[in-house]
Amino acid sequence: MKKINESFYEIKKSKFYGYLYQINDTKEIDIILDSLKKEHKKARHIVYAYKINNLEKKFEDKEPSNTAGTPILNLINIKNLNNICIFVVRYFGGTLLGRGPLTRSYLVTANELLTKDIIDQFFL
Repeated sequence: MKKINESFYEIKKSKFYGYLYQINDTKEIDIILDSLKKEHKKARHIVYAYKINNLEKKFEDKEPSNTAGTPILNLINIKNLNNICIFVVRYFGGTLLGRGPLTRSYLVTANELLTKDIIDQFFL
């Protein structure tokens, strides 16, 4: 596993921290997740999506259904990436965002990780 990039997005005091990893095995997911939980002890949610060959998974971490992990996994598939995992750590800012802004926030955070240079260098 190799951390490739990080991003940050804030909306209505909710903070979203994105992490992009190049991975080769599902066992690496648990290692990264444990590390992020230790680093972000006060975070409300840590969502992720990954794709390794034909295996893909999303995890919403108690966010409303299909608002977090699903858009991240869709982004991975739209960009046709493989051996990749995107984590987004959310600190709740005290204001409910609603489904649309919540989904967009996760998507913006994930998309900022995937610049053309990053994709060209690590995934093509």
